[in-house]
Amino acid sequence: MAAEITAERIASQALPVAPFRPASVPLPARLRPHATLGVLDATEWYGETSGGIRTYLHEKARFVNRHPEFRQSIVVPGAVDAMHDDEGVRTFHLRGPSIPRHRPYRMMLSSRSLARIVRHERPDIIESGSPFMVPWLLAPEARRLGIPMVCFHHTDLAGVLSRTVGTRYGLQKTVASLSWRYLRQLDRHVGATIVATRSGAAELEQHGLSNVVHVPLGVDVGMFSPVRRALRDEVRAALGLPDTPLAAFVGRFAREKELDVVLDGWARVEQHTGARLLLVGAGPEEARLKAHAYGPRVFFLPFIQERVPLANLLAAIDLYVAAGPAETFGLSAVEAMATGTPVLTANRGAVAEHVRRSDGGQLFEAGNPSSVAVVAEQLLSGASRGGLREHGDRAQRFAVTEHAWDTVLRQLFTVYHNVVVAHGR
Repeated sequence: MAAEITAERIASQALPVAPFRPASVPLPARLRPHATLGVLDATEWYGETSGGIRTYLHEKARFVNRHPEFRQSIVVPGAVDAMHDDEGVRTFHLRGPSIPRHRPYRMMLSSRSLARIVRHERPDIIESGSPFMVPWLLAPEARRLGIPMVCFHHTDLAGVLSRTVGTRYGLQKTVASLSWRYLRQLDRHVGATIVATRSGAAELEQHGLSNVVHVPLGVDVGMFSPVRRALRDEVRAALGLPDTPLAAFVGRFAREKELDVVLDGWARVEQHTGARLLLVGAGPEEARLKAHAYGPRVFFLPFIQERVPLANLLAAIDLYVAAGPAETFGLSAVEAMATGTPVLTANRGAVAEHVRRSDGGQLFEAGNPSSVAVVAEQLLSGASRGGLREHGDRAQRFAVTEHAWDTVLRQLFTVYHNVVVAHGR
């Protein structure tokens, strides 16, 4: 029961949390004082409508609650300072301002509060889930206490910055070079840089990072299951979606997702196959996507926080579309694969690796709307429907075999143990 309470509390934030002044008030005793390994997670990439990193922290919390030998502290930004406890997991929200044009994310600026939490919680290892302020705020206290740190490479920093800031000023190579120099500097301060794909690990090593470890992210394969495909008609009717071939993206509407590339090509797809497009989520690019020439033909749904409705939706579509080549894992794409839904994705990035390894979909040339149209037509045309189902079956087997959460989190905690031992704790 404690694990279920944790999941609901953290996932929905519907239960009350206790306001507190983190820099001054006494903190309660550490949870599970006899745990053999305690981890503190801190990240700025967490918000009410954020996706993969939020899910990762929630699933790790479920795992910790099921294993009394572990304890976890989570530190994330919030609108107000707050704290709540579950059986083995304590969560702190530190008040921080919104990051401009990157809602729902907030800045982590409370260095004194963060240091005090580290001193009080005394984890055996600290994981930074974002590459900017958080690791540098954590590092001084971690060094003083002799606590090793790891970073989870959730963001393709060089790729995103070179394609956004770099492209804007014609400095793609310079921005990429500076980004890699920054990541090499950060790598010197951590016991491991964890990355969720094999290709991502190879890229980091190619650019000079020395402490790289591959640990994939996971999927709740009980929740995201092809059994839910039986609800297809009911789910579509409830959401006002058509009984036609339907492709969907679920996630944050941000420039690096390159959703405009899909919209640029989808008029041709609809013309030749009748397939419609659904975008589910929120983000700074929402208004621009709705104003796109093809925007009026697109179905838009708000961010879906609850896991059951999301799983039902992913099982009710015919094709999942992931256009951005900057994904470091692409959790929603793998959740769709777990339900038996095949994936159409760019030929670069993490999702491309999943599709190549599973044969659970097809690839198009990144940034090329014509390629989107051609490949989507091949997948969605009437003559290829049997092939589409076969891709979905292979996608589902891949997700279950390699990405069940319990399997990957055991790998992660083995990495933690190895880093702690190597650090001499």
